[in-house]
Amino acid sequence: MRHGAGYRKIGRVSAHRKAMLRNMVISLFFYGKIQTTLCVAKEARRLAEKIITFAKKKNEFMIIKTLNDKKIFKKVLEYGVRYQNRNGGYTRIIRLEPRKGDQASMSLLELVE
Repeated sequence: MRHGAGYRKIGRVSAHRKAMLRNMVISLFFYGKIQTTLCVAKEARRLAEKIITFAKKKNEFMIIKTLNDKKIFKKVLEYGVRYQNRNGGYTRIIRLEPRKGDQASMSLLELVE
C-alpha cells in the first residue's frame, strides 16, 4: 500500500530530485510550457502551483527560498497577479505520444491562460 507516500521519487536521490524539479519549474515560468515525462510533470505541477500560491499571498521569502533564482522572481510575482481571482488549477497537463527510445509517456506541462 502507498499510505503516507507523499511524493513520487522519480528514480533519483533527494538532492537531484529537488534540483531537477526546481529547474523545471523555473523553465516553466520562463517559457510558459515544458515537455517532460508524465510522472515528472505531475510532480513539477505540485511545486509550480505552490509557488504561484505564494505569489498570490505576496510571500516573497518563500518564493526566493523555494526557487533560489532572483532572475525569475519578478515574473513569478506577475503570475501571482494574473491568477489572483483563480482558486487553484494554474497549470495544465496535456498527454503526448510516447517517447521514441523507451516508450515513456510524455506530456506537456503549461500554465493556464
